[in-house]
Amino acid sequence: MANPEHIRTILQLLFEDPDGDVANAREIYHDDAVLEFPQSGERFEGVDTFTAWRAQYPAEVTFRIRRSIVLEDFSLVELSGAYDGGPEMMGVQILDFRGDKVIRERIYVTEPWEAPEWRAPYRSETPAEFG
Repeated sequence: MANPEHIRTILQLLFEDPDGDVANAREIYHDDAVLEFPQSGERFEGVDTFTAWRAQYPAEVTFRIRRSIVLEDFSLVELSGAYDGGPEMMGVQILDFRGDKVIRERIYVTEPWEAPEWRAPYRSETPAEFG
């Protein structure tokens, strides 16, 4: 089981710098780690596989952690990210740990959208918080 403080250190390595997931890959991931994007149906097996394509990523991605929850060998991160300084997108990243390193990472990303007007009579005057 991973130490929650160690998991928070891993999160810093991942998100503090746009290249953190590649530059710190050996400290963050097990060799047999899996990266999944459920929205696109993609699965990448092995840290060498997904760090190779991340190193070739055609945009600069910046992140802002809005909230993180750490429980034993699991972390859920609410975040926003931007590509090449563009508008922020919302995201959730789920990290499963085996010992002190990530064994599985799942990433969900979506663009914000305008709420439909037909729901207006039902929603609160207080906007939803994000982090």
